[in-house]
Amino acid sequence: MTMDTSGSSWFQEDPAPSRQEQVVQRICARLAGSGVHVASLPLGGVQVWLESPRHRWRFYHRMARELRLAGWHTETGPDRLLLLGWSAVCLSHRARMLRAALAGRLADFDRTAFTAVMIATRLSHSGFPARDLPGEVEARCGDALRWPARLADLDGLERGSSLEPLRLRLAQVAGLEAKVARRCGEHLALASKVARTVAGGAAPAGSHPWEPADSGSSTAGLTERMVGVSVPNSVPDRALSAGTAR
Repeated sequence: MTMDTSGSSWFQEDPAPSRQEQVVQRICARLAGSGVHVASLPLGGVQVWLESPRHRWRFYHRMARELRLAGWHTETGPDRLLLLGWSAVCLSHRARMLRAALAGRLADFDRTAFTAVMIATRLSHSGFPARDLPGEVEARCGDALRWPARLADLDGLERGSSLEPLRLRLAQVAGLEAKVARRCGEHLALASKVARTVAGGAAPAGSHPWEPADSGSSTAGLTERMVGVSVPNSVPDRALSAGTAR
């Protein structure tokens, strides 16, 4: 056991990190970059610390905010961050944020279509390869939505509790996450379709793993309008005609 509080675990580290440690590592690394260390606590929970002291306090608070949004109770100290299990308050907050996303940003397909047109047009004019355009536009739109990355962070983590109130909240959150994942998939499918239109080719029906069989009919009109009013005249006419092809 080691008690070096500045740059190592307070306790003997397990050579095989748990799934929870891996998830926490992924979330914290997404926010703070490299140099993030994670280790389990003897009675449950996880400790997180950074190699570099530069901006450590700011990163700890950013990581704590994101971990609380995932539903965990956290405490921030001067040299590390402690994650101490599920919190009913934090899980309720996650449920509120998921509902807000469904009613707010994820209900605004016009914004995604417009963003995709702007990104695709800018990249196309800069000489970005047309074959890579849909994937790049989709990735950037996913970053703007934020929830795809947040849901991916928790992928594969088994979330349970011995306490009935926490189990109910976890189940509620899981249901809302499934709805958000489907809605994100619809946005990303739209972004990919717009990018293909701008690049001069139409996306094959049902080619996107997230796209429902009938999603083309629900988003085609929207995509056509956004491309028609947003793409500069320098984009070849075939890009517009491809988007309106049935």
